[in-house]
Amino acid sequence: MAYQPKHNKDDHNRRLYNPYQDLQIPIQTLYKLPTSPEYLFSEHSVRSWSENLVYYTGACYLAGSLAGAAKGLVDGVRASEPGDTMKLRVNRILNGSGHAGRKFGNRAGVIGLLYSGMESGVEKIRDTDDIVNNVVAGLGTGAVYRAAAGLRSAAVAGAVGGVVVGLAVAAKQVVKRYVPNLPI
Repeated sequence: MAYQPKHNKDDHNRRLYNPYQDLQIPIQTLYKLPTSPEYLFSEHSVRSWSENLVYYTGACYLAGSLAGAAKGLVDGVRASEPGDTMKLRVNRILNGSGHAGRKFGNRAGVIGLLYSGMESGVEKIRDTDDIVNNVVAGLGTGAVYRAAAGLRSAAVAGAVGGVVVGLAVAAKQVVKRYVPNLPI
């Protein structure tokens, strides 16, 4: 049995109170708020180099840790043997997830650290903020990350880094254009 509100005979004669009626504001547009962030000062709308450093390093570390933990989970499940107890299987999975998560997270965090430093440096040198900065930072990051493995490996990693960053920037532009209310 649903609750039915009681109506008085005076309810039809009442008018709702509108505190904005004297301001001549159309009620339809009163609550249409902007979807983009609003900043008091325009310089707050852009992250500084130190904020980028923390953001990219942390985001890459988190993504790498999650990917490594997933890989460790799969490896732990595959390594379990038919005679293992449940406690031993869980231990294998946790050990595999922790080991691979740390390894992948640290590698990805270093890549994020290199990328943010390169991007800030290129932006400072060019004195502009555009897509070219991101692609050059991706090229430099890949090359520096694999520099110890030799010149050929650094060149390949640099090319891969530039292509990956270029695709990511292009995907971001496509998403911004076709999904306008997404906070990217």
